[in-house]
Amino acid sequence: MTTNNIALKTWVDEVAALTTPDTIQWCDGSQAEYDKLIELMVGNGMMEALDQEKWPGCYYHRSDAQDVARVEHLTFICSNDKDVAGPNNNWEEPAVMKEKLTGLFKGCMKGRTMYVVPYCMGPVGSPYSKVGVEITDSPYVTVNMKIMTRMGQQALDKLGDSTDFVRGLHSTGELDPERRYICHFPETREIWSFGSGYGGNALLGKKCHALRIASAQARDEGWLAEHMLILGLENPEGEVKYVTAAFPSACGKTNLAMLIPPAHYKGWKAWCVGDDIAWMRYGEDGRLYAINPEAGFFGVAPGTSEKTNKNALESLKTNSIFTNTAVSEDGQPWWEGLSEAPANATDWRGNAWTPESDTPAAHPNSRFTAPARQCPVVSSKFDDPEGVPIEAMIFGGRRAKTAPLVFEAFDWEHGVYVGAMAASETTAAATGAVGVVRRDPMAMKPFCGYNFADYFGHWLEMGKKSEKAPKIFHVNWFRQNDKGEFIWPGFGDNMRVLEWILKRCAGEADAVETPIGHVPAPGTLDLEGIDIDEVTLERLLGVDPEAWHTELEGQKEFLETYGERMPAAMWKQFEQLKERLTAVSAS
Repeated sequence: MTTNNIALKTWVDEVAALTTPDTIQWCDGSQAEYDKLIELMVGNGMMEALDQEKWPGCYYHRSDAQDVARVEHLTFICSNDKDVAGPNNNWEEPAVMKEKLTGLFKGCMKGRTMYVVPYCMGPVGSPYSKVGVEITDSPYVTVNMKIMTRMGQQALDKLGDSTDFVRGLHSTGELDPERRYICHFPETREIWSFGSGYGGNALLGKKCHALRIASAQARDEGWLAEHMLILGLENPEGEVKYVTAAFPSACGKTNLAMLIPPAHYKGWKAWCVGDDIAWMRYGEDGRLYAINPEAGFFGVAPGTSEKTNKNALESLKTNSIFTNTAVSEDGQPWWEGLSEAPANATDWRGNAWTPESDTPAAHPNSRFTAPARQCPVVSSKFDDPEGVPIEAMIFGGRRAKTAPLVFEAFDWEHGVYVGAMAASETTAAATGAVGVVRRDPMAMKPFCGYNFADYFGHWLEMGKKSEKAPKIFHVNWFRQNDKGEFIWPGFGDNMRVLEWILKRCAGEADAVETPIGHVPAPGTLDLEGIDIDEVTLERLLGVDPEAWHTELEGQKEFLETYGERMPAAMWKQFEQLKERLTAVSAS
């Protein structure tokens, strides 16, 4: 590893003086280094090798039982001004939090190795990519960062002698939940994470850098850092069009990113550019271009199967890391929904498990870390430094009755409002109450690094920069009948909705205007091969003014949370929606 970056070397020295590690290892991102770290962890029990014949290059990690997910209540945005962080974030004064964290980090790496992990978010040759450096005492974090980012010497080469890099400091500490903080300092582009080894809290290039810090950078520099998949759709003539999509959790985001078109869509192909995060800027031609800042998938394992997401399953069969799944007695990872349960396994807590056990074998948030290049449908544009041009941006949520299968926003401003009001309904299994609406603007509720009111304002400004801004749509794969049954088949059949969206972008499909936006006109949605009668189609695309008047009450309450900071354009959209609904109700 070679670098002459004085700012970086000075910072590393400062961290070493604070944390007092036994040794310091600058990580070069090589396969040899990765293999050696894996060997180290297998040797000390932090990892175990899976069946190398059936799962070549795959390893298993079991985390502490109290360290299995992101901790939103312990995640802070430490901006100089509390109002800049906004009511959507936990806030603390930067000086106060740094004093507290400095006490925790003092001497915390004694007896450990300090790994210096330079990484690049996005293709190394892209002018839109950003460099970060994570300092960590976790070899588990280091090998995951190797999969998830362009790590090592290539990142240092891109950085050169620049001081423009995100500084991430991480220690697992003692994994004490009472001494756990994930803190972001947007003005100084710093991340300090202490007390957790879990991915979202410890892989600082992921949500911490790629969304919370990057969203603040994007605001300052005039681009977008979004919690969105990037999907390419190739028609039989070989023409590829790209869309982005943002959904709250449990709404099929990864499945859509790796969609397999229905059998009768002969000649159509779907290409995955990214399954989670998109960074977008306008190109010289006035179109919005997106890159995927990540190099891997950090996916939820339970529910992933041959049936639900064949491409994801193929992606993780080699060179992958599994965390908190179960392991069968013959050394294979297993989770609920994957296949028939093994007769005997070790569960995510390390206990013996059988199908008769009354606890899940895999933790519901168990994960796989897999190189994106292994995905059978990874796009040829995955490493394109310029990114891909976006035709449409799609928002969505899980709504039983309110939102139709698909609708198009009237214009960019209305589309921003649609995205800002995106929401999902809870289920009885999860919360004990059905239909509680949880608003998750642009699917960014846990990830926006500043005040949502300002974030919406930034989105509104982005639409003014070009007349070629993408069209905006909303989808809902989860509409139900009176029996509570889903009436849209979903999965690969979502291609039918995407085709209509692309046709609308090209001016080739008709639509019907409703108070909330444009829905497909009769006959414009391809329903060949699925059992959707006219009554069901009407239910799928119907807009109930009464239900939407109730929805308006929730939208108003949300907007009021942000006080005078909320852009006037958002209130204008609220009032216009209210007027359209009132006019329809009165007719």
